[in-house]
Amino acid sequence: MEVCSSCGLPIDLCVCEELDKEESRVVIRLEMRRFKKPTTMIEGLNSKRLDLNRIAQQLKSKLACGGTAKDGYILLQGDHREAVKEHLIRLGFRDSSIEIQ
Repeated sequence: MEVCSSCGLPIDLCVCEELDKEESRVVIRLEMRRFKKPTTMIEGLNSKRLDLNRIAQQLKSKLACGGTAKDGYILLQGDHREAVKEHLIRLGFRDSSIEIQ
């Protein structure tokens, strides 16, 4: 039986990811990239505890856009700030911990 290294509970009972979702301060902002293309940037997600690639993949397929997850943040092509906030709330993040700029 595998045991979580941070909380000491068995992997199937581990609550670390849920606690990170509640405690994290997520910032969603719009950035103008090269050639004046809008890019939605999601910062503040704990890349050590959350699977950023999985979250990025869900967002990309839901929003029908391109994007990537790297260096602790997620980049999505286009302006998707409100839709990203709604999706993060559905994933278990608190509404009050998500800031849109």
